Amino acid sequence: MSESEKQWVGIDVCQKYLDVYIRLSGKLFQVTNNKVGISKLVQTLKKIQPELIVIEATGGMEIDVTVELTTAELAVAVINPRQARDFAKATGQLAKTDAIDAKVLAHFADAIRPEVRAISDESSRQLEDLVARRRQISDMITAEKNRRRGKTNSVKTSIDEHVEWLEEQLKEIESKIKSAIAVNPDWQQKMDLLTSVPGIGEIVAVTLISSLPELGKISHKSISYLVGVAPLNRDSGKFRGKRKIWGGRTKVRCLLYMAALVAVRFNPIIKTFYERLISKGKLKKVALTASLHKLLIILNAMMKQNSSWKPQAES
Repeated sequence: MSESEKQWVGIDVCQKYLDVYIRLSGKLFQVTNNKVGISKLVQTLKKIQPELIVIEATGGMEIDVTVELTTAELAVAVINPRQARDFAKATGQLAKTDAIDAKVLAHFADAIRPEVRAISDESSRQLEDLVARRRQISDMITAEKNRRRGKTNSVKTSIDEHVEWLEEQLKEIESKIKSAIAVNPDWQQKMDLLTSVPGIGEIVAVTLISSLPELGKISHKSISYLVGVAPLNRDSGKFRGKRKIWGGRTKVRCLLYMAALVAVRFNPIIKTFYERLISKGKLKKVALTASLHKLLIILNAMMKQNSSWKPQAES
């Protein structure tokens, strides 16, 4: 197929509908975001065999259509909404509607051609949902406890009852997570490898398994950019700005930050690395961020080599 004959598809996802635009034919149509509508969409796109379909990550609403399109052996790339919005602004498209967004995504597919990545299987998505739910409940418990301050006894009692219920829910979710890991030999092996590293607890390990499946499968540089711990330059002309980390998977990075706080105290390699940076005059926050980066590289190497923690050998 020549370049001029290739078709590129953008799909804007909302709760009820999918707005679809096919570039270069210019066809724009809408289907319902349910089994019937998605089935109709798959049949339509299979007939034209587009070069690439681009969909925005939309809080999970994109999963059903992505799974069905991928199952039909169509090339699908799910991108960060910020990428699509920045691309729209760069191309002068300031207005925003569902139809316009679908056209922008199709244009993005044609111009940028993002990488197609395999979608997680059902069990992996279930584990990711459980981990996300655990995080939500944990945040709710913290919020409720903060609300308790300065309240009258009747309100405190109400809050305490809610906290008690939430803590029971948290235990139930954690039990389901442990069960899911236990029945999956691959996940259990990864848990054993990750938790062998001083500073990596069970919650961090299961988050890495569910939310960073690329760990051990790509290069150190790629995994650093993916998580958002690779320092990025801010230079222009003669100006040399401070390098900063930015973007990436925020939830993974935040948990790794907490792990790094523990690692600089109890992990011999990370502790030595951190103290060396401090002795050179680096700010504590800068040294901690660098330690986080190093910890991630070590974890990536361990997963790639399928080897447990070896404190005598710095990765």
